[in-house]
Amino acid sequence: MKIWIKLLIGSVLGVILGFLVPEHQQLVEGLAWLEGLALRIGRYVVIPMIVFSLTIGIYELRQDGQFWPLVLKNGMLIVGVSIFMIFAGVLATLAFPPARIPILTEEQLEIIRLDISGSIYELFPYNMLSVLTGDGVYLFPVCVFAFFFGMGLSYDRSYSKPVIVLVDSLSKVFYHVASFVIEILGFIMIVLSAYWAIRFREVLRADIFLDLILLLGVLGVVLGFGILPSFLYLLRPKANPWRVLYGSLGSAIAAFFSGDINFSLPVLLNQTKENLGVRRRSNVLSLTLFSTFCRAGSAMVATVAFIVIFNSYSSLGISFIEILSISFSALGISFLLARHPGEGAYTALAVLCLSYGKGFEASYLILKPLAFYLIAIGAFLDVMIASFATYATARMSGFISAKE
Repeated sequence: MKIWIKLLIGSVLGVILGFLVPEHQQLVEGLAWLEGLALRIGRYVVIPMIVFSLTIGIYELRQDGQFWPLVLKNGMLIVGVSIFMIFAGVLATLAFPPARIPILTEEQLEIIRLDISGSIYELFPYNMLSVLTGDGVYLFPVCVFAFFFGMGLSYDRSYSKPVIVLVDSLSKVFYHVASFVIEILGFIMIVLSAYWAIRFREVLRADIFLDLILLLGVLGVVLGFGILPSFLYLLRPKANPWRVLYGSLGSAIAAFFSGDINFSLPVLLNQTKENLGVRRRSNVLSLTLFSTFCRAGSAMVATVAFIVIFNSYSSLGISFIEILSISFSALGISFLLARHPGEGAYTALAVLCLSYGKGFEASYLILKPLAFYLIAIGAFLDVMIASFATYATARMSGFISAKE
């Protein structure tokens, strides 16, 4: 059975289960615990797979003289797609403004910050090998380690050849370990989608977020399944974007119900290689860059949610200058969400509110019951962008193998 069908069947069964189970506090707490376990299983092999695959990928790209050109292409795509996504969300929200959300009284429990200085410190610990013992949440230090390791392999082949063979073998071994984990994700999706459905059922019953849910849902479908793949028509040589979309369905399902881009990475790496034919050296470099720096989907969702909150708080409307300020703030935030693979959209919304000030510092809390939905739409779009962009850069660079 195809992986995406396994994930779809597991997700459908979980959603049905979530809507049918009776309300019971212990049951919900049990599903929350199982969700945490499921996410741990999905992330289990991410660090060793990224370390060895990215290391050998960087080495091979350096040998071909393709490393920096590929990084440049990915960087240009990251900036371009981030600008497009955020302004697309702003235009959609202004054209179809959702109804105001009642201002709920919430006690602020914590301040969510990006902690940029701490993130930079973590890139260069006192012991570089310590990044390999992390919890698999913040993967950028692992990518920096792989960069230096891959560069080091290019120094003198007479010394590094045995290490190159070992790293290449470990990359293939952990790829197959990840493939085994992917094979059982269908069962894991039952837990994730059931817990998601229980929370969604409660939000629907509250009946105050329906317009925002509908707007974000339509935006997600139109962008993820329509506009983003249609950009592939611009590629030379020509590509069929709908075959690429079909090959991306597995990671889209995993991202939506997990809300976690790190959980989706093994599926992404498998799908872009096996379905789309992207060669390893291009595949792993592009996906790590996009999963680290391009969280445009999450930033777009946060921007839409912030405008809705602003209009709910204020009866004066939002000015053009304020829209530009919010959009550029969201654009900057989209490049800084690497430490938040599982709550990107809600973290971006909180940072937007805190940075805007003017009494909006705690306003993100009114959307706290809807946080899981914002995160799901954001993660889905992040993964779709990563998949399409990885295919696009590989095709432009000649790193595509023919695949049915």
